[in-house]
Amino acid sequence: MQKINDEYVIIKANEDGVNVIGLTRGQDTRFNHTEKLDKGEVMIAQFTEHTSAMKVRGKATIQTKHGMIDSE
Repeated sequence: MQKINDEYVIIKANEDGVNVIGLTRGQDTRFNHTEKLDKGEVMIAQFTEHTSAMKVRGKATIQTKHGMIDSE
C-alpha cells in the first residue's frame, strides 16, 4: 500500500459555485471527486493514493505549505 501524503490544501471560495475537482492517478487521468463551494466556504483537502491532482474552477484562495494563490 502506498503511503498517503500528509500535506493538506486549503481552498476558500471567494464566490458562489466554486468547483474543486479531484483527478485520479494512473495511466488515464479521470475525475475522481467533485465538490461545489459557495462564497465563504472552506474545504481542507489531501492528496491520497487515488488523487494526484486537483482542479479549482471559480474565484478561490488556495493555500498550501508552498504559499497562497488566488484563482480567477
